[in-house]
Amino acid sequence: MTTAESTRDVRDLLGMRTTAARVLVSLYALVCLVLAAFGAEHTSASWPPALAVLVCTFAAFSLITVPGDPLLMPATILLAATGTVSSALVFSVLPVPSPGGIATWPLGMSTVVFTFMCVRGRTLAAWIGLACMIATATFWTYATGQGIGPGLSLSLVNAAPVLMSTFFAFTLRPLAGSIYLLRAMSLQRSAEQAASVAALEERDAQLDRLDSLARPLLERIATGEVLEAGERRAGVLLEARLRDGLRAPALQDPQVVEAADAARRRGVDVVMLDDHGLDGVPPDEQARLRRAVADELDSVSHGSVTVRVLPPGRRALVTILVRGDSVRRIELGKASQGWSHLS
Repeated sequence: MTTAESTRDVRDLLGMRTTAARVLVSLYALVCLVLAAFGAEHTSASWPPALAVLVCTFAAFSLITVPGDPLLMPATILLAATGTVSSALVFSVLPVPSPGGIATWPLGMSTVVFTFMCVRGRTLAAWIGLACMIATATFWTYATGQGIGPGLSLSLVNAAPVLMSTFFAFTLRPLAGSIYLLRAMSLQRSAEQAASVAALEERDAQLDRLDSLARPLLERIATGEVLEAGERRAGVLLEARLRDGLRAPALQDPQVVEAADAARRRGVDVVMLDDHGLDGVPPDEQARLRRAVADELDSVSHGSVTVRVLPPGRRALVTILVRGDSVRRIELGKASQGWSHLS
């Protein structure tokens, strides 16, 4: 499973990472602001409702931006306190008896936060937050001489949305996990099938190549007749080419293959090895290095040449050891390093 797949959760199923979700949260913040503005006629000060708007807005944006499934615990604690804090701020400037209705807007807007906390995997914390909000409303009405009845009637109704979201969360969250597990399994099977197809295609290509290169000589040998000197020489060159294909696949470029064949025809002993240092190199860099290898092979008239693609992590990528009248070693590296040949 890829990293992107492993981090998917119920937020993706509900579109909570999308632009539309951010627009909805912005509308939520706007509704809080409008409700606070219309309820301002009942309050004795304007800054507590304004601060309550900020608390609810921060909580709503946290629901769609904070990572983790379930929600991280620090964020969960802050979100659970949304109802208590915002309600206490607004209640502190409301007249007695409570006008109810729009003046107690934090109760309903905080409930929205609690419902989505259930979806984000923090159902118990959402209920604790709701209970604390109900207790805050009840304590305020009791402390102001209104009794506990008005506080309960104002706040208990908000338990219904949280209850519905609880059942929804218990249904949706396991479904989301199953959906993404099945999707990951499907992607893995697709990747395995693609790899199998690629392996089969590569095998067929290698068989076709082997058939075109080796079949004529094998059929000639099967006749039982004595091979001529040129045919024996062609067999030696063919064996060397096939060996290069197995031992140095990264160097199986037409210009390198032709240069190696030409060098062998001149009597040069050519050995090529691949330790996979070119596997992660960009194609243009690989092409430049192969051209350099071909040019070096073309320049050797006798002796031996060993071309090796180094293992990953080395400063150089390819080394060429030439033994002739003298011994010299050439290192080929990335052009971006400011060097390509070291003798």
